[in-house]
Amino acid sequence: MSKKNFKKLTTSLLFILIINFSFTPAKEIKWTAIGDSITYLNNHLNETDNRVKKGYLDRVKDRLPNISYINQGHNGWTTVGIAKEINKLGIVQSDLYSVFLGTNDWWNGIPVGSLNDYINNTGTGTTCGAYRIIIDKIRSLNPSAKIVLITPIQRNDFVYIADANNNAFGSYKAKNGQTLEMFANAIIEIAKHENFPVVDLYHNRKLKLEKAVKFKRLKNPLTGAYKNYKYPESASIPFNPKKDDYPYPLDAAKMTYDGLHPSDQGNKVIAENLVTLFKKNYHVL
Repeated sequence: MSKKNFKKLTTSLLFILIINFSFTPAKEIKWTAIGDSITYLNNHLNETDNRVKKGYLDRVKDRLPNISYINQGHNGWTTVGIAKEINKLGIVQSDLYSVFLGTNDWWNGIPVGSLNDYINNTGTGTTCGAYRIIIDKIRSLNPSAKIVLITPIQRNDFVYIADANNNAFGSYKAKNGQTLEMFANAIIEIAKHENFPVVDLYHNRKLKLEKAVKFKRLKNPLTGAYKNYKYPESASIPFNPKKDDYPYPLDAAKMTYDGLHPSDQGNKVIAENLVTLFKKNYHVL
């Protein structure tokens, strides 16, 4: 072998060795996502009547493949409900936790409480007190875990796709004297107090109430003929779940497919926000 070729060979081998020794596989990050139906549906797409093809958890994993997630979403549950059952849910030690709750607390009329309820650990009488129980549980599992709080999404009139009798008015008016924004702001306060990163979906312009659905298909009260009503007019038109057609056909979907639960478009926005936050705050990602 000529000196020239030998030099080329040794240079190539040295380059390969440098590459091999400098490459460190990305550490796997275990992520437990605690939430309600919005999180739960990621692994139960059939319950969306297959209107959703991919939830926000899988969308985050697609972008950050060294994450492995555990779905602790509980359909219809409140923050208070999860806090009461926190020791029975099988929540495991993880590197990263997200808590995405609040919309069901608002609808069920649970008192939001205040930051003092969180600080003083007043219990499950308020949403803020319940948050403290959940955070304490996480810290007992892993004191150094990263914790992210997520505020609820603004919602239009919800009509469950499998049973129209299960319906609820949107966050455009108060329930039990409380607005959904009060819950979002309380979660932001807790995050600031704890110095937790927060994904504020409630105040995200892409997810505001007017963009939840394109329209709601309802009977014109005067003619009885079906018509596509946009918000806010749709909020004043009556809907009879026993007699009327389902008000959100496929082409009504925008950020949600049923007024409340995110569509593929909505899940994409949630995932993008989480990916941005995870990358910014956790260099391992």
